[in-house]
Amino acid sequence: MDKKTIIGVVLMSAIFIVYMVFTSRQQAEYQEYLKQVQAEEQLLQAEQAQAESSSSASAEPVSAEDAAAAALQREIDLFGESLHKAKSLEAEQFTMQNDYLSVEFTTQGAMMQKVTLAEYTKYAPKGERNEKVVLFDPQSAYFDMEFYVKRNLRNVKVNTSEYVFASKGVVKSQGKQTLTMALEVAEGAYVEYEYVLYDEKNPSRDYMLDFNVKFVNLSPIMAQQSTVGLAWSNRTYQNERSFKNENLYTTLSYRLPEEDDVEDLGMSEGEVSEQMQSEVNWVAFRQQFFSQAFVAAENFAYGDMKFNTLENGSGYMKEYSARMGVNYNPQTEGYRFSIYCGPNKYAVLKDVVGPNGDDILMERLIPLGGWLVGWFNRWIVIPVFDFLRQYIASFGIIILILTILVKLLIFPLTYKSYLSTAKMRVIKPEMDALNAKYPRQEDAMKKQQEMMALYKKAGISPMGGCLPMLIQLPLLWALFRFFPVSIELREQPFLWADDLSSYDSVLSLPFSIPFYGDHVSLFCLLMCVTLIVFSYFNYQQSASSAPQMAGMKFMMVYMMPAMMLFWFNDYSSGLCYYYLVSQILTMVIMMGMRRFVDDDKIRYIMEQNKAKQKNKKKSKFQLRYEELMRQQEEMMRQQQKQKAGKR
Repeated sequence: MDKKTIIGVVLMSAIFIVYMVFTSRQQAEYQEYLKQVQAEEQLLQAEQAQAESSSSASAEPVSAEDAAAAALQREIDLFGESLHKAKSLEAEQFTMQNDYLSVEFTTQGAMMQKVTLAEYTKYAPKGERNEKVVLFDPQSAYFDMEFYVKRNLRNVKVNTSEYVFASKGVVKSQGKQTLTMALEVAEGAYVEYEYVLYDEKNPSRDYMLDFNVKFVNLSPIMAQQSTVGLAWSNRTYQNERSFKNENLYTTLSYRLPEEDDVEDLGMSEGEVSEQMQSEVNWVAFRQQFFSQAFVAAENFAYGDMKFNTLENGSGYMKEYSARMGVNYNPQTEGYRFSIYCGPNKYAVLKDVVGPNGDDILMERLIPLGGWLVGWFNRWIVIPVFDFLRQYIASFGIIILILTILVKLLIFPLTYKSYLSTAKMRVIKPEMDALNAKYPRQEDAMKKQQEMMALYKKAGISPMGGCLPMLIQLPLLWALFRFFPVSIELREQPFLWADDLSSYDSVLSLPFSIPFYGDHVSLFCLLMCVTLIVFSYFNYQQSASSAPQMAGMKFMMVYMMPAMMLFWFNDYSSGLCYYYLVSQILTMVIMMGMRRFVDDDKIRYIMEQNKAKQKNKKKSKFQLRYEELMRQQEEMMRQQQKQKAGKR
C-alpha cells in the first residue's frame, strides 16, 4: 500500500468518526426534544380535561332528546335529507317467478334474498325429498354498491345496502316480469335497480335475470372516482347426501375476458382467497350441481374473491364473498349485468349468453377435465348420453349401453394389447434361455441386444402391451370426471341405489371408519371385488410373460382394490356402477380372446415374421442403435477392467 492510499484511508476514517459523533449528539438532542413535546401535550390535555369537567359540572345537563336531535341533524348535514329518509323506511318484499325459479327480493338494499328452484329438491336424511333447492340463504345474502358523492365540500360514501329503496312492485308485460327499485340520493338524483325475469321458455334465459343499474341525474353530485364498488356474499346450503363428495366440486369460479377456460379457487376445505387486478368477465359461487353467477356486460375492473368451508353437519357448505369494481367516469349512466341461478347442466349452460348476447362459456363451470378429456366429454360422451335419454327411461340401462359402446370403441386397442401379451407368452422359452445364457450383470447389454433382436424377429413391439392401455387412459379419465358432475343422474334410482349421483348405502355403521365413512356402498364393494378378480386374472397373464411382474402381485391384486374401496365409498353410485360393469365386460372380452386366440397360430405367424426378417436389410436406425449398444458394451467392459485393476 503506497503513501497516498494510507493518507486517504486515514482521512476517510477520521471523517466517518466525526460524522458518527455529530449524528449521535443530534439524535440525543432530538429525542430529548420529543420528550419535552410529549410532556407539554400531556399537560395541555390534562388542563383541557379539567376545564371541560369544570364547565360540565357548572353547565346544565343535556337531555337525551337534545342529544338525539343533534345527532340527527349531523347525519342530515352529512348525508342529506333524501338518504336520511331512506334509512327510516320499512322494507318490503316482492317475488317474481317463472316455471323454473322463484326469486324473492327485499327493498332493503334492493337485493335478491332467496332463490328457489322449481324442478330440484335437496337430499332429506329422513323422509321424502319434498324440500326445494334454495340457492340464497336469506340470513346471509348480501349485495352492496359503493360510490362517493359530494356533500358540503366533502366526499361522502354511499353504501346502498344501508338504505331502503322505493318500489311500485312487480310489473308484468308480455314475456317478462320487471321489478324496479330506486334510491333517491339527493333531490331529483337517484340510483335505480331494475330486475327482469323472463317467462317465455328459452334455454338461454330460463334461469337468468337481467340486472340493470341506472344513474339518474347523479353525475353533477358524484365525487371524482375511477370505479364503483360491488360487494356480493352468500352462504350456500348442503343439497346432496355426502358432504365430503359435494365439497369436492364446490368452489368459487371466475372467467377472465377472452379466455377459453374457467379459473377457480380450488377444492380446499379451509379458507381460500384470491385477488385479480385484471378484468373479470363473471364470478360464480359454484356447488356440485348448482351455481349462482354474476356477469358484467363490460367486465369487472377487478375482483377480490374468497370462500370459507363450513362444518360438516351444519347444513351449509361454504360462505362465499366477492368484491368487484366497475369502471366509472362522469359520462357513465349505468351498468348492465346478468345473474344466473340454476343447475350446472351442460345443455342449459352452453346456451347462456351475456348481457350483450355474446358467448360467455358458462358451460365451462362443469369440471369435465382438461382439453383432451374435456373435449371427449363435450363432443362424444354428453351427445351420446343425451341421445340415449330420449329413448330410455332408466339411467342404469343408459350407463350400461354407454359402457358397451366405450368397450367397442377401444376394442381394437384392447385386442392389440392382449395380442402383445400373448406373443410375449409364446416367446417366454426363448427369453428364459437368454436369461440363462447371460446371468452376469456385465452381460446385461449383450442380453438386451439379443432380446431386442428376438422381439424384432417375432414382430413384437416392447411397448405393444403398454401403449394401447395408455391411449385408453384419457377416455377412462373422461368418464371418471363426467359421472360425478352429471346432474342428469341426480335423484335417478337404479336397483338398490335411490340416487345415482350419490353413494348407495345398504348398511349404516354405528361408527365412522377413518377414510372410509359410516356406511357401506354395495356398488363400490362389488366394484372392488370384481377388480380383485380382474387384477388376479390380468396378473396371471402378465406374470407368465414377464417374470419381473412376479413381485407385483400384492400391489396389483390386493393393494389397488383396497385403496379403491376406501376412495370410492363416498363417490356417486353411478360411477361405481360404471366401473363394475366395465370390469365385468373387460373380463368377458379377455376370456373370449383367450378362447379364440390360439397360441400355436400366434407362434406360426411369428415364425413367418422371423423368416421375413432374416434376409431383410437393416435400417439406418437399427444400425445406429446397434452401434450405440456396442459402444456402451465396450464402455462397460473398460469400466470392469479398471475396477479389476484397482483390486
